[in-house]
Amino acid sequence: MADKPVLQPGPDHPITVTPSSSRVVVTVAGKVIVDTRNALTLQEATYPPVQYVPLNDVDESVLQRTATESYCPYKGEASYYSITVDDSTAVDAVWEYRNPYPSVAAIKGHVAFYPDRVESIDVEADGDRS
Repeated sequence: MADKPVLQPGPDHPITVTPSSSRVVVTVAGKVIVDTRNALTLQEATYPPVQYVPLNDVDESVLQRTATESYCPYKGEASYYSITVDDSTAVDAVWEYRNPYPSVAAIKGHVAFYPDRVESIDVEADGDRS
């Protein structure tokens, strides 16, 4: 990994990771695979916020680790999972930074979902009802 750049968040590219008080529910093919109040919200520069949920709060029986990897100079190496529910598979729908860089260390043990590869990611603020 020595040949890959490592960048620090700063004024030109801020990144914050904060505990979320919201309930996060992820559904795939009609099945709820996450229902947690333990998510972290990662806000990176001008990108939309991303909910990182504890891997322990995911129905791991539907996850299959894939060989896909990617790299972010701010967060590190990402690995991926596909999700299979019944006969439906969402390929590389989940990513995880197993050893994130120190500036985002809080996301270790958490995963995030591509919104266009799952049925829904509902973020319900306190007071919202299902």
